[in-house]
Amino acid sequence: MTITNDPKRPENVRAIFTQIASRYDVMNRIMSGGRDIAWRRKMLRKTALVPNDKVLDLGAGTGDLSCEIRRQHPGMEITAADFTLAMMLTGRDWHDIQRSTADALNLPFENNSFNVVVSGFLVRNVVDVDLALAEQARVLKPGGRIAILDMTRPRRNLLTPFINLFLNHIVPWIGTLITGQKEAYTYLPDSTQNFLRAEELAAKMEQAGFKEVGFEILNFGTVAIHWGRKSS
Repeated sequence: MTITNDPKRPENVRAIFTQIASRYDVMNRIMSGGRDIAWRRKMLRKTALVPNDKVLDLGAGTGDLSCEIRRQHPGMEITAADFTLAMMLTGRDWHDIQRSTADALNLPFENNSFNVVVSGFLVRNVVDVDLALAEQARVLKPGGRIAILDMTRPRRNLLTPFINLFLNHIVPWIGTLITGQKEAYTYLPDSTQNFLRAEELAAKMEQAGFKEVGFEILNFGTVAIHWGRKSS
């Protein structure tokens, strides 16, 4: 079911991710061919983390990104926040990682709280990208860094028929087979194909006040890493 324009989208998104939480990591590995791990590490390199950084992992889900930050920087102050509690209750080792249930459009953190805000596969799920970026800018300290890993609307090219086949047919079939949740794996491809192009998201980041904005497109044009810095 397509829910991109549904006025109840936030509740639907929470329900979908609640249903697939226990199988979310498995499906990520299958859908990306295991490359999502490398994408997260590549994104973190864009943030140039240093030991005293306070990091917010927004839309932290099952904690892949938070745990990778902890692995690279033991003892770093990390806050993992997600809209869906079930995603953070998957049994992962959250030792030394603070957790918070939080709406990306109304973050429960003070202004200028973090040196770095990162997110993995969050932004395309929010109903108001501009507000989500504004909230991330608000909680970042002056000069703080932002990095976003997410799907991006694929450009048309020779691979377009194969990409569409994968997104619209193979992903829902595999998702239904493994999780039993066909709706979730219809929504996820739909949210990709209706999301912003990489250039459009970069422009919105600049409008939100971020400088030095850049992006890199990966995975045959379906995934992008964006980065930038809050004005000092």
